[in-house]
Amino acid sequence: MGDRQEDLRRRLHGLGFDEVRFARLMPGPSGDGLRRWLDQGYHADMAWMERTAGKRIDPGLVLEGARSAILLGVTYYQADARSRNPSAPAWAKYSLYQDYHDTLKPALVSAGRLIEEAWGAAPADYRYYVDTGPVLEREWAARAGLGFIGKNSMLISRKHGNWLFLSAILTRLELEPDEPVRDRGHPGRVGLLCGKCTRCMDACPTQAFPEPGMVDARRCISYQTIENKGIIPADLREAIGGRIYGCDACLDVCPWNRFAKEGRRMILSSRRDIADMALSELLDLTPERFAQVFKGTAIKRVKLAGLLRNACVVAGNSGDGVYVGALVRLASHASPVVRAHAVWAARKLGAGAQLAAARAAETDPQVLSEYGNDRGSESAP
Repeated sequence: MGDRQEDLRRRLHGLGFDEVRFARLMPGPSGDGLRRWLDQGYHADMAWMERTAGKRIDPGLVLEGARSAILLGVTYYQADARSRNPSAPAWAKYSLYQDYHDTLKPALVSAGRLIEEAWGAAPADYRYYVDTGPVLEREWAARAGLGFIGKNSMLISRKHGNWLFLSAILTRLELEPDEPVRDRGHPGRVGLLCGKCTRCMDACPTQAFPEPGMVDARRCISYQTIENKGIIPADLREAIGGRIYGCDACLDVCPWNRFAKEGRRMILSSRRDIADMALSELLDLTPERFAQVFKGTAIKRVKLAGLLRNACVVAGNSGDGVYVGALVRLASHASPVVRAHAVWAARKLGAGAQLAAARAAETDPQVLSEYGNDRGSESAP
């Protein structure tokens, strides 16, 4: 690999990226796995995955003449990510930062300038994405040797474990590719360095893995608490437990995490304070408080109604009657989604009598059409 390319790698590291790897885009993956995932309906209502499938398989449809990809990784492992508040709900570790989509973008802009300066490229000769464009970042990262695809479908790094934010730069430059992780001559195979281990699949609270490397989003807690904007299926709510935003169950148990260390955080800004928020505080969120606390974080994506919905589920699973008052109040919330989950949670805590004050919410046609007519073993107040 030429000195100029190694100099580019070094300078990209200097921008704050913990991993910098190169891949050749052609020939690319066949796309059979993506098509099978879509054909099975495992993408739930994420229709954009189906609409952009062609581009994900063929980067030339994203950037005409694209020859190479620069795969960039930033570790988000935090040794102290666990809450100091035992009553606080659980957040996906990646959410305990300012939104990585926003904080990585300036570094990618700087990376683009480096490419222009070092290689004489024009702005039209490259495009960068942070988990938002029609790019199979994990597939290309595996091909570039940044890691391998685990049975939990995540990219697993031998150095950083499961905790990497990925971004990709597609370019028309002809870059020498890095070697993929290999095991017996089968680079790219799902579970390449997993051996017989199935801890990730076994740990999933909702059994969302129909097979190694394949996630059924319809059963995934991350999907249900983030991407799903409506009613969470009743048969999945108990399994959510205390998880209020996302789920790290299949990541936490991976043995490769033992090598993970905290990164430099040059382009990440921690929001460790969110992990300590009490559930009672979250149930009492107002629009103003929600905007104040979660401004600039990935959590803002679910909006206030989504976070209140999730908080209701966590409260219902807590077994603690201290939340009944807040749930009864939320049973009259303006959002029918919040009302439905508040009613479910209050009933689960045995608050039938208290729900008398929320009779209107229970008979609301919008709630009943989404929540269903099954009111549990307890008769309506």
